[in-house]
Formats: sequence, structure tokens, C-alpha cells
Amino acid sequence: MKQAINGKLPECLTYTIPEVAKLLGVNVITAYNLAKQKGFPAVRIGQKRIIVPKAALERWLERQACI
Repeated sequence: MKQAINGKLPECLTYTIPEVAKLLGVNVITAYNLAKQKGFPAVRIGQKRIIVPKAALERWLERQACI
């Protein structure tokens, strides 16, 4: 559980792959496949955890829209 700082919950800077799937309107398998693609802003932490920085995902979406 997230701990409050000065009475407020900190804003998350990253998304999990299931959160990315929900945001993009795709299934989780598709989101994991995206995370494996070159150029997708996925960051591996340890051997299992994959996160996607919010700002990097927004930039990636902008680049995809311009193609």
C-alpha cells in the first residue's frame, strides 16, 4: 500500500503492463508483446517486474500518431 506524504498519496510516475493494457484498450498479452518491442519505453526491474514511465509512454504515443 502506498504511504501518504504530508497527508497526500504520491502520484505514480510509472504504469504496470496491465495498466498500460487498460489505457491503450488492448489485452494484457498484447501489452506484454509491446513491451518487448524495440522503441517501446518499457523498463525491466529485476527479472520479472516491467514498468513504463508515464511521460515516456505519452511521447511514444505521440510518435506513433505521427507515423
